[in-house]
Amino acid sequence: MHAKAIRFAATGGPEVLEYVDVEVGAPGPGEALVRQHAIGLNFIDVYYRTGLYPQPLPSGLGREGAGVVEAVGEGVTHLQPGDRVAYAGGPNGAYAELRTMPADVLVRLPDAVGFDTAAAMMLQGLTVQYLLRSTYPVKAGETILFHAAAGGVGLIACQWARALGVELIGTVGSKEKGELALAHGAAHVINYKEEDIAARVRAITGGEGVPVVYDSVGKDTFAASLACLRRRGLMVSFGNSSGPVPPVAPGELSKHGSLYLTRPTLGDYMATRDELEAMAADLFEVVTSCKVKVEVRQRFPLAQAAEAHRALEGRRTVGSTVLLP
Repeated sequence: MHAKAIRFAATGGPEVLEYVDVEVGAPGPGEALVRQHAIGLNFIDVYYRTGLYPQPLPSGLGREGAGVVEAVGEGVTHLQPGDRVAYAGGPNGAYAELRTMPADVLVRLPDAVGFDTAAAMMLQGLTVQYLLRSTYPVKAGETILFHAAAGGVGLIACQWARALGVELIGTVGSKEKGELALAHGAAHVINYKEEDIAARVRAITGGEGVPVVYDSVGKDTFAASLACLRRRGLMVSFGNSSGPVPPVAPGELSKHGSLYLTRPTLGDYMATRDELEAMAADLFEVVTSCKVKVEVRQRFPLAQAAEAHRALEGRRTVGSTVLLP
């Protein structure tokens, strides 16, 4: 079967992404053939495209999507043709009209969740799920710091934290993004271009600092993040949109109050089918109950994936973005 897909043969800027015809085979054992209705755009895609995260080339791109199962291979029992499904993870290749992929990363999608919403929320929503519920299980009444609060992950975190009774301090890069984060449930916002993050956090928390910082920005915010933590606090470095964090001397952690540091990935939190099912059920519950609303704020045709990457890297996107085959 022929289908359109994005491929790239060399790492580099958005211009390396090519919109091409590909041949899609029948699903093998443990696989499913999925016709995609929407594809999620995420910063991890940029890391693969630039080579920050190495992979064999030529390659597809994209870790997240939603669509309908057209066929299943031998041994697949949890899915059948016609099922609405969504996923985050598995091999790169979501930027495609049709793909054959491992069936064990697919979860059935509730009827109440549309394809656009699912493609925009799986990777970001499951990320928030493990951050707030597993990496550091937040408790009602706590105050936490979450960087990039107006991004796709951030806006979900603002709402989910509020639903859990947690005061989220969000960092943003503009007045407009601050207003957006507040509207989605942030208790406080800090404009990092105009304010000292650590000083504001100390003021908000009566000098104590926060028990946990969630930081997907990386190089630009790492030092400030450590300075925001209370004694024995946890630094969660889960991304590097501003560039990788330089090497850290363990003594830095003791200097700031016997801190903990973790660098988690989604794959390690949903490594088993049971973990994935439980995480997805938690995410679907907060979305279908309207505690968390996932808004698709940008849509690009799949053929314009390069332009979507330029918008994402240029910080011209707010909230979630999807590609439409």
